[in-house]
Amino acid sequence: MFITQHMTRNPVTISPEATLPEVQKILQNGKFRHLPVVDKANHLVGIVTDRDLRSASPSSVLSEERIKACHADFDQTPVSAIMSRAFFTLTPMSTLDDALILLDREKIGALPVVDEEQRVIGMFSMRDLMAAYRRLFGLGERGSAMIVVEHDGKRKPLSRIAKVLEEHNIRFTRLLRTEAEEGAAERIYLRVNTYNISAVHQALDEAGFSVVLPEIPDFGV
Repeated sequence: MFITQHMTRNPVTISPEATLPEVQKILQNGKFRHLPVVDKANHLVGIVTDRDLRSASPSSVLSEERIKACHADFDQTPVSAIMSRAFFTLTPMSTLDDALILLDREKIGALPVVDEEQRVIGMFSMRDLMAAYRRLFGLGERGSAMIVVEHDGKRKPLSRIAKVLEEHNIRFTRLLRTEAEEGAAERIYLRVNTYNISAVHQALDEAGFSVVLPEIPDFGV
């Protein structure tokens, strides 16, 4: 669950003195959107994104003469002039859940991973997060399916469900219990990896659990 297992190691970085065209070329060739800016000791000092570059680029509505002048300025501007100095980071102790919360809360697409001395050791993106969860929970694998059951009100429902699945040699990668919504029964979600879903339903039913099936709206046809 630690992000070090899924991050991009030894990511591309750039110095604060690099010009904007250099940054632009790196982002285009690397096909990523976030670039850590580091000093000579590889300490993180800023982040520059493709959005920062677009904001710094000359506007197409300017006169031709003005556009030429702006391009000249753009070509000479160091990345330190536009990079963000207020940034968020992850550490080797950060988990996938930590990354998910931070990426979602701050509405950003990637985060640098730094060690105790703030040296960049990796990058972790939303794409890395999705790939990690796919591998962790078997999403997209053949035979992978999510099953929802109602809590039967008895003690230790997760332990009993896990025991049922193991006794029937049913592979599962997720088992979680959520808070009940007002007026609704508490539900338990499990992801299994088997082609025989009916056997899973039968095993759960015999153990006293009710499988929740999707409600199909009646369109009056």
